[in-house]
Amino acid sequence: MNTEYVVLVNEQDQVLGIEEKIKAHRLALLHRAFSVFVYRKREFTVEFLLQQRHQNKYHCGGLWTNTCCSHPRLGEDIVLAGQRRLKEEMSIDVPLKNLGSFRYQISFDNGLSEHELDHVLVGEYNASQPVILDPNEAQAFRWISLEELTQELSLHAKRYTPWFKLALNLVLECLCINS
Repeated sequence: MNTEYVVLVNEQDQVLGIEEKIKAHRLALLHRAFSVFVYRKREFTVEFLLQQRHQNKYHCGGLWTNTCCSHPRLGEDIVLAGQRRLKEEMSIDVPLKNLGSFRYQISFDNGLSEHELDHVLVGEYNASQPVILDPNEAQAFRWISLEELTQELSLHAKRYTPWFKLALNLVLECLCINS
């Protein structure tokens, strides 16, 4: 098994170096990440493609989140990294746009944490492509309307990853989508 690394950054997203992924999550080191949102337009609404993280993920297993999320490699363009992971995790190949980034930090009960500068990437779904999950990354997927998602987040926020609502807010703001 290959050792995975994350790109350590400062709050201005300047590269400071790399660190082994689990160690960076144990020590709460600020690192670069991305969250991909794939959406499709329906007659009267917008639907988002969500994935349920695999139960055995190092944190947030079994929770619902955006279409995919991960970490770019050192020197890898953030949009190209998002397209790579989207293809690997969901078998989807769509152009992505970088909407911006935000920083967040949270600790988990298992001793790990997230301290990420998270770039939010968005792309529109091409209905001719089937969604095929990587079973090591996700255990389910679903399309959900913005209206249903907003209601579910208000009633069952703990079913979602901690970064999801923060990233979704940036998507809604940048795409001018209202619930």
